[in-house]
Amino acid sequence: QVQVAESGGGWVQPGGSLRLSCAASGQTNSDYAWGWFRQDPGKEREFVAATRWNGASTKYADSATGRFTISRDRAKKMVFLQMNNLKPEDTAVYYCGVGTRWIASRMFLERNYDYWGQGTQVTVSS
Repeated sequence: QVQVAESGGGWVQPGGSLRLSCAASGQTNSDYAWGWFRQDPGKEREFVAATRWNGASTKYADSATGRFTISRDRAKKMVFLQMNNLKPEDTAVYYCGVGTRWIASRMFLERNYDYWGQGTQVTVSS
């Protein structure tokens, strides 16, 4: 069993930056997938970025490419999402998910993640 917790959300003006953190407790291995998704009220959860725990692969949504960076700290068992040049359309609850198997072609799918945190709110407005 893996427990997941996000932190680091908040309010930021357009063009600003935030760094989200995701911590996991329990056993993980190098083939695990860690992903960030986001969700607006009334909308489906949307893929943002994912990384294989061994660092061999990362994936980004088009909306995140060039602005967001996913990284990990193996010693602390944490994954981060650095978000730069934030836009109002980035406003959402951001969720961290952990999947027990990395399948590159499926890492953008919510159903491939087995454990989820409670989410952290990100608000981008002036």
